[in-house]
Amino acid sequence: MTTTISILLVDDQPERATMVAEQLTAAGYDLLAQLTSAEGLLFQVEKYRPDIVLIDIESPDRDILESLSVINQHNPTPVAMFSARGGAEFITSAVEAGVSAYMSEGMSPDRVAPAIEIAMAQFRSYQQLRLSLARTQKQLDERKIIERAKGLLMARKNISEQSAHQTLRTLAMNSNSTMQQVAEQVVEHLQSPVR
Repeated sequence: MTTTISILLVDDQPERATMVAEQLTAAGYDLLAQLTSAEGLLFQVEKYRPDIVLIDIESPDRDILESLSVINQHNPTPVAMFSARGGAEFITSAVEAGVSAYMSEGMSPDRVAPAIEIAMAQFRSYQQLRLSLARTQKQLDERKIIERAKGLLMARKNISEQSAHQTLRTLAMNSNSTMQQVAEQVVEHLQSPVR
């Protein structure tokens, strides 16, 4: 069973928007809303929670990019942008703001489905990369605090690295905590000034 893809359409050309909307609906997409400008885009994305946002604005500006950047940070959503205008610098800024697919020609009914597929695939790929990076950063942070705690234990108790590691493991098991939680407590305790 395939899930219907829900779309928020932003197009400042009413005739083209109507043609694209009809094509999307006929192709089985769920058109949540059709906006004539990107004003209030943050609110609309929050309200409708679309699977993808399609944007075709004659003169895309920095306000749109700022809105997309905030959406990308707080409510990541695939975005396909169509625009006949905008040089390399604007395209780079659009991608950095969270545009998953940028089409350098205006939106037309026959180009929409491939753009949706590209944008959603790019978005999924980027999100996986983002999650992987976050996991790696978390692991590095955990290792850092554990190494710091081992170093403090070794210095304060004059024990080997292996003994310091075993001490942290034992404390973690006895307190039903993670090594990181115990390491944070050890660092906090051993770094606090002696009264």
